[in-house]
Amino acid sequence: MTTLKLVPFRARPKVSPEQTIQQAKTFFEEISSRRTVRDFANTPVPKETIEWAIRAAGSAPSGANKQPWTFVAIRNPQIKTKIREAAEKEEAIFYAGKAGKQWLKDLAHLGTDEHKPFLENAPWLIVVFQQNYGLDEQTGERSKHYYIQESVGLASGLLIAALHQAGLTTLTHTPSPMGFLRDLLGRPKSERAVMIVVAGYPAADAMIPDISRKNLREISEFIE
Repeated sequence: MTTLKLVPFRARPKVSPEQTIQQAKTFFEEISSRRTVRDFANTPVPKETIEWAIRAAGSAPSGANKQPWTFVAIRNPQIKTKIREAAEKEEAIFYAGKAGKQWLKDLAHLGTDEHKPFLENAPWLIVVFQQNYGLDEQTGERSKHYYIQESVGLASGLLIAALHQAGLTTLTHTPSPMGFLRDLLGRPKSERAVMIVVAGYPAADAMIPDISRKNLREISEFIE
């Protein structure tokens, strides 16, 4: 039987109920300014910025604390070009009809197509992989992971929030299928690519779709 090891919880400084309201509102106002952008400047972003954002992502809760994620951050121009070429090949098939009429209709108001220049223009691509099972590097023995999709989803959300907090703009890109990313980046068979988080500064002439978010009433219910 495993002995449970406990350490003291170092709580954040206590704030009043009124302060919790203000701090929650302040965070909402900041994070709600985040928008997906497809036009990026090639302005460099320090590697250390990305490292801290990935550390924040890695602090996410996970099933049995297995932390079933790998973040591959790419700045290399040649690798980014290869990713764009492979992604656009898949996207051309997707937009040519693979997606189906309804899906393409639902995407129409966003103005997306098979052309993905941001995969080369943005200074960083962060490919998020989910680890379907653990793999001991020395023995090759497998270990089970739990709530993998939920855990990686939480970590990805923190990654996007951290990059926004750092003053960067992001785009989540999910070419379908994404198997080429594992092969191109030399990841093990135990991992599956979930998304590419494109990160950098927006281009000076960047444009975004005129869309809105659902209000509180539409996304929540309170039972008191």
